[in-house]
Amino acid sequence: MGVAAEIFSLTKSGQIKSFACTEVSRTSSRTAAFARNRRGRFVKLAIEFCGMRRQGYTPRLKSQPFLLIDNSNSFTKFALATRTKLLKTARIATREITAASVAKITRGWRFDAVVLSSVVPKKETVLARALRKWPLLRVGPGLQLGVGIDFPNPKSIGADRLANAAGVVAFYGAPSIVVDFGTAVTFDIVSAERKYIGGVIAPGLEVMTDYFCERTALLPRIEPVEPKSAIGKSTRDAMLAGAVFGYRGLVKQILAEIKRELASRKVRVVATGGYAELIAAKLPEIEVVHPNLTLEGLRIIGALNFS
Repeated sequence: MGVAAEIFSLTKSGQIKSFACTEVSRTSSRTAAFARNRRGRFVKLAIEFCGMRRQGYTPRLKSQPFLLIDNSNSFTKFALATRTKLLKTARIATREITAASVAKITRGWRFDAVVLSSVVPKKETVLARALRKWPLLRVGPGLQLGVGIDFPNPKSIGADRLANAAGVVAFYGAPSIVVDFGTAVTFDIVSAERKYIGGVIAPGLEVMTDYFCERTALLPRIEPVEPKSAIGKSTRDAMLAGAVFGYRGLVKQILAEIKRELASRKVRVVATGGYAELIAAKLPEIEVVHPNLTLEGLRIIGALNFS
């Protein structure tokens, strides 16, 4: 009886350069022994890295660290991490992602595998090609996440949202809500049963302020910061008050509605993303700001899926 396996060819330095599917016989010990003797590490890695979770297999790598990538709409974060902690982080604008920029960011970083969360398909392709020498794990609902999923169409859940769910449960338990302030602000909810059950998506703070500038003749583009007062004494100050105070109101109301539907006595609320510090500063509903929560979730997913 045979089982499907991914067979990898290696460069002289031991990096993976290509793979193909084949059958590895469980009963033909002579063939397996011959292959190991003739090809050594090639067959050992091929058998160990086969992704056959239905049969109970998980990829095996000699050691970590991982390269973690959170490929979002505005910015892409990179991290070098072991199974237990982040070591280094870097960030660039997503529009600047190229094979050359990836090589520059990761220069000097030593890693054995890549864990990728992406919500930008075109840049995901660029990243996968730039890192094709390494085993690549794309985050999705079919992986071990450390949380369950109770959602009608799991494949429609953004990879970053799954990473947030994995991270928040590992660090803060459940039930919990992650508020991620990115291009969009997302609210991801994990139930008391440690299952991802859904969320909310609203326009991001910067999207709202940029829209003012793009759709009006006289309103300027502003960088969101803490307003001096609720009563603006200039156009800029009035816009800041409307953006920041109004945005806090949006977040506060959405959290109230989510908590009402959860009907749990204690729900942890954790913020992450670009404007998390600004909005959470005067919003007591948010308990913790965890800037690298998504990357931590990717680290946890990598550790669970690379044994």
